[in-house]
Amino acid sequence: MQNNNFKRWSPVVVIIGLLIALFFVKQCQNTETETKTRETVQSQKEVRGLNRNPSRINYSKHARCRMDCRKIDASEVEDILENGKINYSKSDIGDRPDCKKKYAVEGMTRDKQRVRIIFAPCKNEVTVVTVIDIGKEWPCDCP
Repeated sequence: MQNNNFKRWSPVVVIIGLLIALFFVKQCQNTETETKTRETVQSQKEVRGLNRNPSRINYSKHARCRMDCRKIDASEVEDILENGKINYSKSDIGDRPDCKKKYAVEGMTRDKQRVRIIFAPCKNEVTVVTVIDIGKEWPCDCP
């Protein structure tokens, strides 16, 4: 008699087990999809706003002067553009047209200077507006 009850209820137990497994699989997929969607949206915002790999990098006279004073070369500026972190509180992006936005990007140079570089993107180009050493005040006569 006990063997008969087991045979009668075993399909129900298997179905319930499968439903529970399906529920957990769906939960994991939803969480993974949400994470990927958030990452994609964030990276699209940055690509639209600040082109990390522009076809051309322009340097203002002021930026060139500041780079010279701080002993920072173009390869270090390019590295900060590609790998630095945008400091949104120091950026000027608000409700401005794309070619009027300025992004403050922070990072470390080869010789361990902590810098903030202001980039102004426009189409496929980026202009370096200024270069700031966050940790040290340098003597400089830049206009």
